[in-house]
Amino acid sequence: MRAIAIAAAFTLAAAPALAADPVEGEWLTQSGSGKVRIAPCGARLCGAITWLKNPADAKATDANNPDARLKARPILGLPMLWGFRQAAQGKWNGGKIYDPASGKTYDSKMSINANGTLKVEGCILMVCQAQTWKRS
Repeated sequence: MRAIAIAAAFTLAAAPALAADPVEGEWLTQSGSGKVRIAPCGARLCGAITWLKNPADAKATDANNPDARLKARPILGLPMLWGFRQAAQGKWNGGKIYDPASGKTYDSKMSINANGTLKVEGCILMVCQAQTWKRS
């Protein structure tokens, strides 16, 4: 029994580590006013606001959220992206993006551009609006 456990441990140790998807990491938003860290949340990806350019904004709350219970939560650390499923390496869809400025949530998809920037799209029905984020 012990030999099986040792063999299993060596097998796992010898297995190559899965490389992070290129969309993972910290990204500066198109406006330059904030950074969002994108990371796995189980089998999906999510992202939260990790930095705000204006120090006063770091004390701001999610005042525009339509859910009264969430209006007092701070913008810094706020979940902004969630539910993304991988479509291909560097391409994710089926997610949601939250805009704290409007309090609205949109269907979203994201993908790495050839130049290494991140294309983040928010969509209503079939109409999508894109932003380009830079790696931070």
